Amino acid sequence: MPHTVTLHRVVRAPASRLYRAFVDADALCKWMAPHGYTAHVDHLDARVGGTYRMYFTNFSSGTSHSFGGRYIELVEGEKLVYDDQFDDPAVPGIMTTTITLSPVSVGTELRIEQSGIPDMIPSEACYLGWQESLELLIKLVEPEIPDGL
Repeated sequence: MPHTVTLHRVVRAPASRLYRAFVDADALCKWMAPHGYTAHVDHLDARVGGTYRMYFTNFSSGTSHSFGGRYIELVEGEKLVYDDQFDDPAVPGIMTTTITLSPVSVGTELRIEQSGIPDMIPSEACYLGWQESLELLIKLVEPEIPDGL
């Protein structure tokens, strides 16, 4: 049976910056791949009905797995809903990821729900991967760097 993981963080950054990190191809390459992987975005069309395709490469072995999906709902600075499907037929099914961004006194509350995760991906591995990715996301979006530097 496919399963669901949920994550929650409070991030010291505005929702607009977090949102941009989810829809900018260069930003995704910087933060989305868990530790030990690199990321490459083949294409990204961040609009409702638009699609994306990317892959993660295991830095140690050089093996890659590709996946892609479509954007279902986009509310700038507030919400993203997209689906994912692996290109490998051994990893069937479609996952749906919902990102909710809510302003709070110290920045933004980030909630992530990923459902439909295939059985062959243990939920603990999925949590670990997301936790590593979120560490990198926070390092990208929290710094306040003045223009011109």
